[in-house]
Amino acid sequence: MGRRNITQVSDFILMGRTDSEEIRLVLFTLFLLLYLITVLGSVGMILKIYLDSWLHTPVYFFLSHLSFLDLSYSSVITSKALDNLLTSNKHVSYLNCFTQMNCFVFLAVTQCFLLSSMACDRYAAICNPLRYLVVMSTRHCCSLLFGSYLIGFMDSFVNVLCMSRLHFCDSNVIYHFSCEAPPILALSCTDTHDTEVIISIFAGSSLLASLIMVSVSYVAILSTILKITSTSGKRKAFSACASHLLAVTIFYGTAVFPYIKPRKSYSLGKDHVASVFYTIVIPMLNPLIYSLRNKEVKNALRRVMQKRKGPKQLK
Repeated sequence: MGRRNITQVSDFILMGRTDSEEIRLVLFTLFLLLYLITVLGSVGMILKIYLDSWLHTPVYFFLSHLSFLDLSYSSVITSKALDNLLTSNKHVSYLNCFTQMNCFVFLAVTQCFLLSSMACDRYAAICNPLRYLVVMSTRHCCSLLFGSYLIGFMDSFVNVLCMSRLHFCDSNVIYHFSCEAPPILALSCTDTHDTEVIISIFAGSSLLASLIMVSVSYVAILSTILKITSTSGKRKAFSACASHLLAVTIFYGTAVFPYIKPRKSYSLGKDHVASVFYTIVIPMLNPLIYSLRNKEVKNALRRVMQKRKGPKQLK
């Protein structure tokens, strides 16, 4: 009987917390606004870095890829959430659901290690400024970038292998805006202990490794800054890493806890808020953080605008 009752579902239903038409309209408007800001901010950042030769440096090489990741995983999650809020069809196929989940895992883990690579860049810029361009050579930057994507792919592959073993028999309703590991694990009617352990080991190892890279880099940076005698020198050094430190704090502070809790502690309300924040709000904040707090980006925007005005004035 047990074997007969365990069937593989063909689709899931993403319910979220959209009980009324008014709530759906408000959420749709809010999510669409945040997504448009993310698209404009991320694409604008990539174009500014591409068009301005002054920004062809290691830190902006990483920043352009950070903007690409923000745009990508926001699109992976937000596009389906907007579709569910706008239409009455909340069904998502089994394949599409797991594709969305694993794409998000890949992009999120990649971003995690990309932020760690950016911490190494800030370490080289502040602790060893005279050899900065040698230490952060094009080859070294590409190696760090490739390593970030490779680790993201490995974590995503492990996630695919583990989650594909699950069976769903009692319900196919996911009370969430998107397909993510915690609510899907909570939905499975088979024993998920081994799956949770394996996913936790790989996710925990990746998180720990990236946190160690960030922590070691900033301990060295802080030590170097404290040795600077002039106030203006300390202020300049702090400003050089302030944007990255803020982005790291926000990212790790909100993206971690849903994946380090056991399945039974999954909370619809709290996890909903956290999920919306790290999938929709953080991708919007990153371009703003690096634009509003960065004089070089502001100056680059002015130079790009002046280049566009120049040909028009000649005409």
